[in-house]
Amino acid sequence: MASRHDADANGITRRKSLAALAGAGALALAGCTETEGGDGGSGDGSDGSDGSDGSDGSDGSDGSDGSDTLSGSINIAGSSTVFPLMSAVAEDFAEDNPEVSIDISSTGSGGGFANFFCVGETDFNNASRPIKEEEQELCEENGVEWVELIAATDALTVVINNENDWATEMTVDELSQIWQSDAAEMWSDVRDEWPDEEIERFGAADTSGTYDYFIENVMGEDGHTDDYQATEQDNTIAAGVEGTRYGIGYFGFAYWFQNQDQITPVAIDNGDGPVKPSLETASSGEYQPLSRPLFTYPSMEALGKEHVAEFARYFVSQTTNEELVAGDVGYVPATEETQEEQMQKLEDAIEQAQG
Repeated sequence: MASRHDADANGITRRKSLAALAGAGALALAGCTETEGGDGGSGDGSDGSDGSDGSDGSDGSDGSDGSDTLSGSINIAGSSTVFPLMSAVAEDFAEDNPEVSIDISSTGSGGGFANFFCVGETDFNNASRPIKEEEQELCEENGVEWVELIAATDALTVVINNENDWATEMTVDELSQIWQSDAAEMWSDVRDEWPDEEIERFGAADTSGTYDYFIENVMGEDGHTDDYQATEQDNTIAAGVEGTRYGIGYFGFAYWFQNQDQITPVAIDNGDGPVKPSLETASSGEYQPLSRPLFTYPSMEALGKEHVAEFARYFVSQTTNEELVAGDVGYVPATEETQEEQMQKLEDAIEQAQG
């Protein structure tokens, strides 16, 4: 199944389209009603319990009507970082499968697990970090089984205003000083020669996997400051930094990739000199400690339905698609070896779910 990457009749590129979707925080395809980011994947008129709308004339058991045409609905919530990649794949899948409605909401990794996926409300949960032990326990309590699939590699990106010409390079310790619980108030508190101006911070909400990853790999036990503007919408962070000379923010690489003229990425020095975030430095392992794997988690119950299983197969097949993953979205594609491993894991899960 081929992906679509050309500009449409109005000259709107895939990249611009994804940026717009990221700002909205939700995507609905094939007749679904658009939902706001954070309300979960229930905007398709279903009860959210089985991922199908139950009104298409099928028996709801496999999402098909007995013909070769796939039909049914798929509800997806979770990571804002994975959102643009999942949206791009879903857009392509929906073009060849118009009877499958796909609703994707950007709720944050943790918000998706806690409020939707692990209580049986969605079919997939996207995540920018692995599922936590307490989330696994919540899933188990509700009888939700899942399979973990690697989607891509991200370079978590720290950004500053284009007029900021003093903080284009930072050490991990300096980054920690800006974001830790007892955070520096002024830029000059971090380096004497930096402006004696208040730092204005824009970052991920505490339901975000990006927030968790940033704490674990930058601040550690020092925790995360509460003195910042928190959001699950990464385009809101980008807009905040763009409009604030003394602003700083962080989010997934794709959101800088889609707004390269508006904001400036910071080169991070982890002890071997400053390294800028890029597809190349993330792939090579040079960009540390902020390179990370991205995931999606389909539920076993959902994989028992053919339309969901086929979408999951298509998603994994696209993880090596350089034009889509790197060119359109801005992440590092999976290797052929990783894709083969993930596909085998998925096929084993589908066989178990449909057996």
